[in-house]
Amino acid sequence: MSHANPHLIDVYLAECRDLTLAELRRVVETHAGHTGALHELVLDYPLRDAKALRPALCIASCRALGGPLEGVLPSAAILELYHNAFLLHDDVEDDSENRRGREALHREYGAPIAINVGDAMLALALEPLLENMRLVGLGKAIRILQVVARMARESTEGQALELDWIRHGRWDLRASDYVRMVYKKTSWYTFVAPVLIGGIVAGATARQLVALRKFAALLGIAFQIQDDVLNLTGEGDRYGKEIAGDLWEGKRTLILLHAMHGASPAEQERARAILAKPRPRSHDGATSPSLRARLAERLETLTDAGEISAHARGELAHLLATDAPEEKTTGDIAWLRALVERSGANEYARGVARDYAFKAERAFGEVDGLLPSSHRDFLTGLVRFVTMRDR
Repeated sequence: MSHANPHLIDVYLAECRDLTLAELRRVVETHAGHTGALHELVLDYPLRDAKALRPALCIASCRALGGPLEGVLPSAAILELYHNAFLLHDDVEDDSENRRGREALHREYGAPIAINVGDAMLALALEPLLENMRLVGLGKAIRILQVVARMARESTEGQALELDWIRHGRWDLRASDYVRMVYKKTSWYTFVAPVLIGGIVAGATARQLVALRKFAALLGIAFQIQDDVLNLTGEGDRYGKEIAGDLWEGKRTLILLHAMHGASPAEQERARAILAKPRPRSHDGATSPSLRARLAERLETLTDAGEISAHARGELAHLLATDAPEEKTTGDIAWLRALVERSGANEYARGVARDYAFKAERAFGEVDGLLPSSHRDFLTGLVRFVTMRDR
């Protein structure tokens, strides 16, 4: 596998991020007006510490094929808008605690505002797509729109698959089911759409686009598997998201599927019971202890102090027990993480990620016509970076 220079990767990502943020500010400020704090909040997630991987992939693919920066930059910026809109909505759906080292937007401002900010991002993305008719011509602009439409559909279908598995308690899943979901949910909008759009702007041939798409799809799968590993093994501040959030949310990752497959019947039963529980919904947003647990503890204290009769305590305890389903606890999550560790699932997943990265590298070798440049070096170095990253 190609050797990657992490410093050069980071430098390229940072340069593309600066270009993208400048373009995003132009798009957002053009429409800023009497809209309260809406457009300020639109920039909240993009301005947090992030890699801006999608714009970088779009720019690198275009420039490596000899395309112009000014022609691809608006499309790169709308990919970042779509990405952050998906993150906002995903955080609300999962009730995630953190995003990029800070409190998730819906935790800080409430779900209605966060959802509306995500919707605003999707709306703001339309105008740069229309501007492409002037920048790159009608034919290329329509092809870019087609890619974005496919990207949006694939991403929502992938998310629907994952949510359906959780909702119906599905465990009759294979590794191939996970890969299909990841291809739709992650590969398309993180890797496939960016490289295709970059290639289209540069005037890539049909053969080049096929090779780029294959490369991107494989690398996207490797990227998501590594992300799942980091969710359980990463360092909280550096990872920037909630550690073990996938377990709190009951997501069917390749790691968890492998751990469940190797578990004893009793362990499988206990794991399913834990994963079927909702995560706590306390008033202050903390995962533990939940409001219900605190109320139960308070009941015991008041009963012991003689301020509530034993009969009243029993009635209230019954209401607490039946009013809401039992919730996950930190002890539950610790048990699941121990099960994963015993199964060797993290190492297994790392190996699968490396396999997909190797396949992606071979696919990249099929892309002809790339110019020797920092843009090409970024794309080749990214193969190793994806599986070696720690954030």
